[in-house]
Amino acid sequence: MVASAVFRMPLIGAVLALALATGPALPQMGVQLIKVDLSVVAKGYRMSKLIGSSVINDKNEKIGTVDDVIADKDKKQLNFAVLQVGGFLGVGGHLVAVPYDSLVIDDTGQKITLPGASKDELKKLSQFNYPAS
Repeated sequence: MVASAVFRMPLIGAVLALALATGPALPQMGVQLIKVDLSVVAKGYRMSKLIGSSVINDKNEKIGTVDDVIADKDKKQLNFAVLQVGGFLGVGGHLVAVPYDSLVIDDTGQKITLPGASKDELKKLSQFNYPAS
């Protein structure tokens, strides 16, 4: 009798799994997937590659590095670039936020220019601090 009960447990589990798997489909809520044109996606800039890149001015002087890129929560658009000005290897730098649209990025994403800016002018901007999480 005990052996019979031992063999029934896996059978009951298999029947339950099959019933749940073939039951009525629940309506999907939330995300609606759409097709995207991958050729357009491939032409975009990868933020992971831009972060850490040098930023120069129109005189070809290095004025900082890209520390982060901030997207607006409501519009879901890239609004700001956080630049580190001064410092060395991420230490002692002054973080400032500039409009993302003010950056001129070449087609390869290798050269980022902030026209008309200088390191001294950027240091005069209010320091940006990341909110505590």
